[in-house]
Amino acid sequence: MYKEIYLVDDEDLVNTVNAIHFRRMGMEDRVKSFTNPELALDDLRFRDNPQTKTLILLDINMPEMSGFEFLEFMMLEDFPVTNEVLLVTSSESDADKEEAKKYGKYVKEFITKPLRIEHLEDYLQSANK
Repeated sequence: MYKEIYLVDDEDLVNTVNAIHFRRMGMEDRVKSFTNPELALDDLRFRDNPQTKTLILLDINMPEMSGFEFLEFMMLEDFPVTNEVLLVTSSESDADKEEAKKYGKYVKEFITKPLRIEHLEDYLQSANK
């Protein structure tokens, strides 16, 4: 089970809706929400235990740093694979889906917004097996 959950989307409303999903599942105490991906990356870098099992819901299209740039930093800095990413994006582009495969070490799913609670529950169930 994930000890921490990072919501990384430049739209505060999207993070709020996703946080509500986790609250409904009784996991709100694990959620950290970021509208600036650089701040989320810094928070991940400087945690007390970088090996902590962490779920990251990451948008692709953000102004400060794209989700792919975020993933590139994770690769370059060799983040532990205990950081698992769900790309939650408005993009339905085949090129973006292909790009996501380059980060398969971290990216577990490519989900088109809006994220439904049922999808999240199914993912969490399969991740805990």
